[in-house]
Amino acid sequence: MTAVKIDALSKSFGRKLAVNDVSLTIPAGEMVALIGASGSGKSTLIRHIAGLERGDAGTISIAGQTIQVNGRLSGEAREIRRQIGVVFQQFNLVNRLSVLTNVLIGFLGQISTFRGTFGMFTGSEKQAAMRALARVGIADTARQRASTLSGGQKQRAAIARALVQGAKLMLADEPIASLDPASAKRVMEILAGINREDGLTIVVSLHQVEYARRYCPRAIAMKDGGIVYDGPSVALTNDFLKELYGEASEELILPDAPVSDAPASGQPVYRPAIVTASGAQALATA
Repeated sequence: MTAVKIDALSKSFGRKLAVNDVSLTIPAGEMVALIGASGSGKSTLIRHIAGLERGDAGTISIAGQTIQVNGRLSGEAREIRRQIGVVFQQFNLVNRLSVLTNVLIGFLGQISTFRGTFGMFTGSEKQAAMRALARVGIADTARQRASTLSGGQKQRAAIARALVQGAKLMLADEPIASLDPASAKRVMEILAGINREDGLTIVVSLHQVEYARRYCPRAIAMKDGGIVYDGPSVALTNDFLKELYGEASEELILPDAPVSDAPASGQPVYRPAIVTASGAQALATA
């Protein structure tokens, strides 16, 4: 089954071409990393998949249901969005509310407007929220205000909120960009565990490439709004990444886990393939 299918998606903001004729397919159950420098189009692409942004052209389907065509949302868009959990870089928690209440917000798409407005959650919903918090390792913070949490804890609460939503697809937009290395590692391990144990499709945009190599079997690299690589994360060579990121590449390739261009004995050699004409031109002129 296909979780995400995009055909010829393009989006401009004024004269800036943010997404340039992007087409891709993500099978259900995959964990995919979106990589690329700032401004490459990663976040814009994620917002389109989530139904939070309308393209200028192209089609996006989620689990076989079309969510938008040429900038027009389908009549089923609201229902489709309920299947998509989004984890943002800045957590999007309500700081004055308890951690438990923030997680319970994930149920809003499943309950009546009346119950949601007055925060009337059932005992079973509260138990499900507590299980989600336990799963991400912060059940003991349930009664605390969200404002008291560390950055890593806030991101784990956001993941728990997506879990209670019952999402079939989780989109994580730079979820570890503002975290320290230990917290970033923990968040990525949680996402990888959810993907492995639940079969949940996860698309995560990452700025530090080594996390893509460690946790995501597939990587999609973007530059100037186009896809310039789509293949195994372990096949991302340092030379290719230097072309992709330029001078910033040394900061984005973690030194404690170098990846050799030479594969293990008996393994096939993968080379980054330029898959779009625009991408080929972008790399050639980098």
